[in-house]
Amino acid sequence: MATCCEVTGRRPGSGKAVSHSHRRTSRRFDPNLQSKRFFLPGENRWIRLTVSAKGIRTIDARGIGSVVAQIRTTDPEARRRLGPGRRD
Repeated sequence: MATCCEVTGRRPGSGKAVSHSHRRTSRRFDPNLQSKRFFLPGENRWIRLTVSAKGIRTIDARGIGSVVAQIRTTDPEARRRLGPGRRD
């Protein structure tokens, strides 16, 4: 699974894990990514997106159609994978 959210663009962060004795070791903060299928009613088909939990909430608030339209305009790689969309 990819390590980047396709809606919000969240990527893994880095930082330090601090133990009880205050020793510091490097660690990685991964986003909560889910691979989810969404139905596009305008195109009458299913698409699969790798989204974070915040990305799922964004899709619920704005709607899958507007989110996919924004992804197509900003990300050329996703545009190739998602297709150009339907022109009515």
